[in-house]
Amino acid sequence: MAKNEKTEVEILKDKLCYEPDNAASVLDDSEIAAGDAFCEKYMSFLNSCKTEREAAAFFKALAEEKGYTEFDKTKKYKAGDRVYRYNREKSIMLAVFGKKSAAEGVKIAAAHIDSPRLDLKPNPLYEDDETAFLKTHYYGGIKKYQWTAIPLSMHGVVVLQDGSKVTVSIGEKAGEPKFVVTDLLPHLAAEQMKRPLSEGVKGEELNILIGSRPFKSDSGSELVKLNILKLLNEKYGMTEKDFLSAELEMVPAFEVCDIGLDRSMIGGYGHDDRVCAFPSAMAVFDVEAPEYTCITVLTDKEEIGSDGNTGLNSSYFKYFVCDIASLEGLDGRDVLSKSECLSADVNAAYDPTFSSAFEKRNSSFINRGIVVTKYTGARGKGGTSDASAEFVGKVRRIFDGANVVWQVGELGKVDGGGGGTVAKYIADLNVDVVDVGVPVLSMHAPFEVVSKLDVYMAYKGFKSFFESKD
Repeated sequence: MAKNEKTEVEILKDKLCYEPDNAASVLDDSEIAAGDAFCEKYMSFLNSCKTEREAAAFFKALAEEKGYTEFDKTKKYKAGDRVYRYNREKSIMLAVFGKKSAAEGVKIAAAHIDSPRLDLKPNPLYEDDETAFLKTHYYGGIKKYQWTAIPLSMHGVVVLQDGSKVTVSIGEKAGEPKFVVTDLLPHLAAEQMKRPLSEGVKGEELNILIGSRPFKSDSGSELVKLNILKLLNEKYGMTEKDFLSAELEMVPAFEVCDIGLDRSMIGGYGHDDRVCAFPSAMAVFDVEAPEYTCITVLTDKEEIGSDGNTGLNSSYFKYFVCDIASLEGLDGRDVLSKSECLSADVNAAYDPTFSSAFEKRNSSFINRGIVVTKYTGARGKGGTSDASAEFVGKVRRIFDGANVVWQVGELGKVDGGGGGTVAKYIADLNVDVVDVGVPVLSMHAPFEVVSKLDVYMAYKGFKSFFESKD
């Protein structure tokens, strides 16, 4: 046998066995460089868009820059035309009309642009022992202890008494103050440290430290609070009552950065799910003359169940497809029934430090590319759409044909927990759908980690789906 000739066993293993690829080992240097360059743009986006409102506004502005116009259901559109529909400044749909009639269905990528955070309560500001705080109600699934003793910034909008709206952003620019949830020092935390980890910090203890210097006066109570209100009034024209008609979110104030000596990973806040939102938006921006009409929907409220009129449990996306169908005199439900969707959401990356939470053979790994998650849910697959073998097989062929590095994965061990995505709401519309996204380390923490090559493979995957001819 020649020195480099394969044995019969090796030939059979190559033919019959499956071993996921590490993207870094199968991609050439030019593609790795392209992936790194793509991630520079993603990191810039992540630094500037820390809330659903900021992300939706970013994609709207970029869409208009790229020639997209606001969808008008009274107009006629031709193949290649690009439109968007903006929903209440918190979600957006981006569409490129295809060569084929909508009667043959549309291709959809659906990601969410909200992330776990701390929301201010309607009446948040109070003073306690000459220190001013803001009360919060956490949004989404978090480990509450992770949100103490880190720098936070404030983002959102306030609708004033006269109906005008002001945009708030404090803590992101150089020289701006930041905020923090305090924690108890270990020397005095004996009782706190006896609590279960889930109660180490309780929801009502997630209070934002906002000030300590009183308004200069010889008399009066709550002068620290008064001083804070004076500063807010000077900057934004607001009074304490205006908190009642405000949406203010506290998010981590640190910037996104490279992780590792090899700079192979990205650390930052909001990867779930903006790490899928950005590639899916870039894919629909970059697709040229598609066969099928392509739609990227970037939605809100996924972290709290997708309810509300900006979440995908609402009908706004269905109405958009129905309006597209009506341009050709079609019934929207017929178009949806022929349509296909990649639910663009993350999965938990295998973490060797916490390996007991995972079933290794069916976990996703960083650097193995985009992860296809056939079903999510919990316990006996509860709360999932469970994609069909036929549709998974089709997605598999598309990815392989476009040299997309991909893998399959579940969300941890059976009975270990679970979670859901927007896939089931898309499936409720009689659309073929499967979850496809980026594996994330430390998911839902204030500082999550992803692989740069996985982010780039997400872009390639969504784009190849949009460009497929069948």
